[in-house]
Amino acid sequence: MKKILIIQTAFIGDVILATPVISELKRVHPDFVVDVLVRKGNESLLANNPGINEVLILDKKQKKTKEILRLIQIIRAKKYNEIINLHRYLSSGLLTIFGNSKSTVGFISNPISFLYTKKIKHSLSNRQHEVDRNLNCIAHYNVEKRVRPSLFPSELENETTKKYKHETYFCLTPASVWFTKQLPIHKWIELISKLERFGTVYLLGGNLDYKLCEKIIKESKTTKAINLAGKLSFLESASLMKDAKRNFVNDSGPLHICSAMNASVTAFFCSTITAFGFGPLSDDSKVLEVENLKCRPCGIHGHKKCPKGDFKCGNDIILTIENLN
Repeated sequence: MKKILIIQTAFIGDVILATPVISELKRVHPDFVVDVLVRKGNESLLANNPGINEVLILDKKQKKTKEILRLIQIIRAKKYNEIINLHRYLSSGLLTIFGNSKSTVGFISNPISFLYTKKIKHSLSNRQHEVDRNLNCIAHYNVEKRVRPSLFPSELENETTKKYKHETYFCLTPASVWFTKQLPIHKWIELISKLERFGTVYLLGGNLDYKLCEKIIKESKTTKAINLAGKLSFLESASLMKDAKRNFVNDSGPLHICSAMNASVTAFFCSTITAFGFGPLSDDSKVLEVENLKCRPCGIHGHKKCPKGDFKCGNDIILTIENLN
């Protein structure tokens, strides 16, 4: 029985894009025992996943050194045959090399990858999707090259969202950690004005996104929009987004939730571009962006404000009924 630990302690979308590694390992080797290590707060994304034996948690609110040492002890005690690190930063590299596994795999961009037994190239300039880059880390198991991510809402979570599905509806997730990844507020208001005649509009997000969603609804002066930010869990949101007439998202975590649920989606790419490898994977997906801007992309992750001050990559995105369907 081979025991494998997968490490991905980054953000929501990164965890979702790691799930093909889990599903492919279990498809090729059903007897493998697969554990996953994620940052605290993201563990619920992996609930009900049939390919996972146990989820370990890194609490980034604790003192870093103490937390890393705690996890190293846990990892060593579990005696993994292989540790696969999909995270590209030092903390996860330390967990990988000190986990006492004979086989360690990860991206060469990790600062201590020279100590790994298998080093995998990771480049944002080769137009590979992040799913493909992750699957390169288990290529030695002869896995598929492209596999859609997966999330598994429970029957209870599906039951919770059923009350919102009584008519045609759309889901909008307007928030993003980075300002330049976020479609401007006036564009979300314009979008609601175009959608409200066709059905109910739900605004989704976390607790911290509630005020933004409330502002958008108030300024849109609509009676067809409902603020659900902070009211649904990750998997409840996934359940709702799955059956939406269409989802509208930024280049952020909800985009990857749509990919995992194969939900119809329109993704707004403002300062970033799909060539970085984080575009939608749903069968019915569309990207709206401002092409041929010399300043775009202005960075890999986005910025707190537009470096040029005009934010043309967001403000100039065109919304029409034709390109929203």
